[in-house]
Amino acid sequence: MTHPGLPLAIAFISAPFVAVLQSKAMAPLALIPMAITLGLGWRAGWRPGLPQGAVLLLGLLLAGWGAVTSLWAPDPGRAALLAVTLAAMMLLAHAAAGAAQGARLMPWIGFGLVIGLAAAFGDWQSGNALRAAVRGLKEVPAALMFGLKPAASLMALLLPLAFALPWPWVARAALLVLGAGVLISLPGETARLATLAGLGAAVLGLVAPRVGPRLVGAGVACVILLMPFLVAFVPQIPSASLPPSAVHRLVIWDFAATRIAEKPILGWGLEASRAMPGGSAQPDAATLDRLNITAPALRDFVTQPHAGLMPLHPHNGALQLWLELGGIGALIGAALMLALGVAASRSAVPAVGAGMLASAAVTGMLSFGLWQAWWVASLLLAMVALALVPRRA
Repeated sequence: MTHPGLPLAIAFISAPFVAVLQSKAMAPLALIPMAITLGLGWRAGWRPGLPQGAVLLLGLLLAGWGAVTSLWAPDPGRAALLAVTLAAMMLLAHAAAGAAQGARLMPWIGFGLVIGLAAAFGDWQSGNALRAAVRGLKEVPAALMFGLKPAASLMALLLPLAFALPWPWVARAALLVLGAGVLISLPGETARLATLAGLGAAVLGLVAPRVGPRLVGAGVACVILLMPFLVAFVPQIPSASLPPSAVHRLVIWDFAATRIAEKPILGWGLEASRAMPGGSAQPDAATLDRLNITAPALRDFVTQPHAGLMPLHPHNGALQLWLELGGIGALIGAALMLALGVAASRSAVPAVGAGMLASAAVTGMLSFGLWQAWWVASLLLAMVALALVPRRA
């Protein structure tokens, strides 16, 4: 009989490579194997219990509060559907991890990382020829290079799992060092920072397995709670030394903080970032002066028509929590980070949990929308992997 963990093994060995080709494919690549695993587990006699554990319950509470905020969200139907979808995805991942207990997935994860890193490096060095060929493009557009950023973020999230691979220490060290080198060489500052943060937190987890992951969780929780207030220091940031995309984020965060102050408790409603009043406008000269953005090239960049004050989401998970779900949502999110830190400290290899949490936090604070399906699915797949790390690792 097929082991229930086999679909997850296939997902892990193929996920990094598939993300290089098309990151949006991560949602079905993660969720369909989870569903098949659940079905195989049921067929083998496994039965799910009631949802339990602080991480799952707080995640469901966050989705539940999101459903409540759909009552005043700009698009109530979209917000309610998203809340239900998030809860369903979390329950599916939790059940899949239970059904696949005992599966030996670590080698599959290791080989998947090797394949994905090689594909990403080869695509980058060839001028994105691999990804252009998959899309049937004879000429490679300059914008295609940015498509590697999600794949790099995914691999930065999974790289700390190398600490738990059942390989000789030399092979594990080689994957960690070479993997970090590849990810740092790829385009995208966020993935580079996530790689360094993940490996740094993992080392902390090795040195202090009980305290280290909890410190990481507490640190992320504090950042979530303080983020709207930290935005006040944006004018002190030397914007002239930053890339244009980072300067644009400063403008977005300033706008988000202004809107948060208008509804600080309940928020604007789940998915409200997409329809925030004034979000499609460009910053005026007074705003740029106040933010100390004086370089003409940077001012031109952030006032282009496609930029906007809020392009779909704040590019900061903490601000998005505050903006859409208010202080109540931020408190739930902070509690969830604390619970994740505690869970990581109790996992088979605390260094892995600490590294993955730090990497995910950096990416979430600087890059993608909080509710993007491919990113949520990637996070849940990574959590399933952590739950299945064997104790002997």
